[in-house]
This record gives sequence, C-alpha cells and structure tokens, in this order.
Amino acid sequence: MSTLQRLLILGSTGSIGASTLDVVARHPQRFSVHALTANRNIDKLFQQCQAFHPALAIVGGAEDAMQLQARLRAAQLRTEVAHGADALCQAAGSGGCDTVVAAIVGAAGLLPTLSAARAGKKILLANKEALVMSGALFMRAVRESGAVLLPVDSEHNAIFQCLPHSSGSGLGVERLILTASGGPFRTRPLATLADVTPDQACAHPNWVMGRKISVDSATMINKGLEVIEAHWLFDMPAQRIDVLIHPQSIIHSMVVYSDQSVLAQLGNPDMRTPIAHALAYPERIVSGVAPLDLATIATLTFEMPDMARFPCLRLAFDVIRNGGGASAMLNAANEVAVAAFLAGRIRFTEIERVIGATLQGMPAADASSIEGVLEMDRRAREIAQATVKHLSG
Repeated sequence: MSTLQRLLILGSTGSIGASTLDVVARHPQRFSVHALTANRNIDKLFQQCQAFHPALAIVGGAEDAMQLQARLRAAQLRTEVAHGADALCQAAGSGGCDTVVAAIVGAAGLLPTLSAARAGKKILLANKEALVMSGALFMRAVRESGAVLLPVDSEHNAIFQCLPHSSGSGLGVERLILTASGGPFRTRPLATLADVTPDQACAHPNWVMGRKISVDSATMINKGLEVIEAHWLFDMPAQRIDVLIHPQSIIHSMVVYSDQSVLAQLGNPDMRTPIAHALAYPERIVSGVAPLDLATIATLTFEMPDMARFPCLRLAFDVIRNGGGASAMLNAANEVAVAAFLAGRIRFTEIERVIGATLQGMPAADASSIEGVLEMDRRAREIAQATVKHLSG
C-alpha cells in the first residue's frame, strides 16, 4: 500500500462520508481522494468534487451523471463521471484506490463492498448490511484476498479497540457488550408510539445521522443488525453478545474477559473518532473531535432493553438464534418498512408488523451464494411491500 492512501468513499454525501472527508481534509499529507459516490445528491457531490478533486465521481442514474459532468466541466474540473451499480463495483475493485470507505446505507452497498473485499482492499466498513446479508461469503472473500477489514460503526470500532486484535477467539474473551442509546423514545409512553412522526423518529438525542438509520435507532433494530455484524467480525457466537442501553452514548461498547476484566472505549458521540482510528490504524491521528470531559458529564447510566418497547430488536434476536439466511430477509423487510414509514404510508408501530409478516411469509433459503442472498432479498421485499400495501390500504 502506498504511503499516501488513495480513498474511494462509497456514499460520500451521507453522514459517514461527510465525516470521513472532514478527517481527510485535516491530513492532506496522508490521504488523497480517488473517487466519490452518491445516489442522487449531486449538489453536495459537486461541492465535494470542488474541494477534493477526485479522478472519478459515480452517481445512480444517467441523467444525474450528465448533469454533474456538465457542471464539473463548467468549473474546469477534470473529474470523470460514471453511473450505476456496475460502475460502483468496478471502482471498488480497481487499482485506482487502495482504501475503500463502505458507507452506502442498506443493501445497495453489498455488491461494491464485496468487490472491494475480493480485490484485497483496505475496507473501512460502515455498511453493516454487507455482513448482515452475507456474512459467511463476505468474510471468506476477506480471508482469501488478504483484504484488511476495519469496522467504522462506533460500537464495533470500540470492540476492535478493546480486543488484542480483530478476532475474539482464544484470547480469554468471554462476552461482547454493544451499547445503545435507546433512541428518542426510550421513556415515551408506549401507548403514544403509534402517533410518532418521521421527524420525531429522526430526532436522535445524541447522534447526527441519516433518516433511515435514525429510524433504525428509534426501533432499536439497528442494534440487532449490529449483533449479527459483531458475530461475523469477531468470530463470536451470538449467544455471547449482549445489548445494554447507555443513554449518554459515551461508552461505545465493552469487552468482558474470562478474568472478569471489562475493557471499554469511551469518547464523545462523534463518528470522526472511529473513522480517524480506522483510517490511520495502527497509528492515531487528530480527528477534530472535542475532548471528552467526564467531570461535566458526571453520570453514566445503564439499563436492559425492554423488548415490549422495542419489538424489532426482539425480532432481530429471533433471527440471530435461527441463523441461516433469515438475516437477509430481516434487513430487506426493515428497509421496505422504514421507507414506508418515512413516506407516511404506515405508522411507526407497524414497522415491526411488516418485518414479522415477512419473516413468517417465507422460509429462510440457502445463503451460500451471492445469487441466493440477492434472491432472498428480492422475495422478502415483495412480501414486505405487499404487507405495507395491506396496512396502508
């Protein structure tokens, strides 16, 4: 790998992508930007191209690609523009970059992230769906290619920092504890949850995130997905991974050892900390995050998650216990349900109903091939869409 890391940021206009570029801008001697990608937000992508001069920008559709290319040429920028899923996969596996930041939200990020793994890249993984949908496939690709996989999710990055190295096997590790804020409805009366609006669900008390992941935090299904991710990342049985609500979001996760030592990683709730850690690993660099003032915070509290309040988390744990390909179905149904909620088609409390109906509506199929995973994803979306139509009709 070259001294100057050449970055491809998959999903550069989202919150993770923007935070990554903030860190990169602080260290021009260490990082260069080879390519940036976005789906439809070409205004922000154009601004990022002006600031970082990538060789390549990729968008979702041909019309947006033409518009962006015209704006770049008018600004006398040499950035080339491509579009579509194939362009993402080609860029992720190309020789133009050596580090891929996988920050596309949802199943759309699976194939380009898998391409990066197969090409042996250094991967900064923020797209948990790559492991939720195809954990065994993805980890095998990493092993066979010699790719370097570094977690960027704050919880998994915290665990990574608390382990002797990236695997928890045979190192006296007894349990992993993923912390969760509990989201905006941790104490809201249960009877009022049906009246929650999308804006209320997206108003996270600690983190600034995109709308889809903010809703996932409000239902706490994100924590179930993170348990699945941690299982694959750290080779840890799901039965030895716990979830603990920690409203202050200062302790980002913990590792319990067999001698009952508990190691925790602390920091302000700012994604630039895990991003900077992964970018520079095994070194440490300035992230731009404010120092942690424990005296001002004064109190850290913890509680167990209430499954009656967070039924989506309960569904996720059911899937984890059942194993197989059910996690791909869980992810697909959740994406459909959250999109329907954000569009005003279903109530907040009906997200769980869509996911549950999907899991009951089809058996978990073979997840040993990427074709099988994608077919399961497609069928689950069909069932979920039908359930949404029924609920909203």
